[in-house]
This record gives sequence, C-alpha cells and structure tokens, in this order.
Amino acid sequence: MWLAPIVDLAGFWTLVGDARDRSGGPADADAVASTMSDLLAARPPEEIVAAERIRMELMAGSYRRPLWEAAYLINGGCSDDGFEYFRGWLIMQGRAVFERAVADPDSLAELAIVRSAAADGDELECEEALGVAVDAFEAATGEQLPEGAPTVLYPELEPEWSAEDGDLPEVERRLPRLSRLHLD
Repeated sequence: MWLAPIVDLAGFWTLVGDARDRSGGPADADAVASTMSDLLAARPPEEIVAAERIRMELMAGSYRRPLWEAAYLINGGCSDDGFEYFRGWLIMQGRAVFERAVADPDSLAELAIVRSAAADGDELECEEALGVAVDAFEAATGEQLPEGAPTVLYPELEPEWSAEDGDLPEVERRLPRLSRLHLD
C-alpha cells in the first residue's frame, strides 16, 4: 500500500482521518490516537517529526481563551494540562470539527459526543494525542525524537476574554449553546 507523505497540514489531517476510520470513529479519542501512532510508525522518521511539528502548530493555533472557556464548561473545569488534553481530544475529532471549534468554540454544542458528555458528566480529553509522534518515533526507530524536535510556542491569550472566575452571565453571553448544555 502506497502512503502519501506527511509533510503538510493536509497530509496530517488525512492521517487523523485514516486513524479515525480504522479505530471506529472519533468517539474513543484514545483509540484514534493509538491507531494514529501505529500508522505514523510505518512512516519514515522525518515524516514522524513533520507530523509532530504540525501537531504542535495546531496546539499553538488553538491556544485561545474562547476555546479554553469552552473546555472549562464542557469538562466542569480546565487546568493548563486539562486544556492540553482537551485540544488533543479536539485534534482527534478531525479537521472540520477542529477548525470550526477554533473559529467558534460554541459550535461544539452541536456535536453528539459533547451533548452526550454533558448528559453523562464525562470529560472530553485525550492525553494520548499529545504523544502520538513520540510513541511512533520510538516504535519506528527505537530512539526518542531527536534533539531540537519541534516545540510549541504559545501566543498570548486574548485579554478581552479575561472574565473574572464565576462570571456566569459573561460566560453565558459568549458561549450560549454550551452554557445551556452545561449550566442549566
């Protein structure tokens, strides 16, 4: 089987889609991440490093206060690490969901998995998504990612979204659909 190289964003999202298809869909983000790591381990080491760079860019691009506030609502709280794991889960949901959520975090209320998690009190996180390339590189080479492998540089968070803790009217105004799911 011929594998298209992962050197760009489209190739990365194709890999996520393939992992979702082979693992039964995005409902079990840990299974998607594990499958993605297995698929990535079959690639040349430079492609594994490229996939990690792209994942890090997606993490930096999604490091936004509105999305953090959405994660806080969805998971009933959200620490720094929790926000990392939430964004890992979000990447495992695929390109369309990820891009829409970054542009409009309140759109997450439309997802069946988010509505189900709200009803059941489940958290939506995937720590395993953060180590996909690390695990793949080690499986492929027996070594750790090389020195100088990609690292993430996060932007400043949007100050206009800096509400006081517990300012529920402001949260409800900004994220009305998620607020109805999680605060009612």
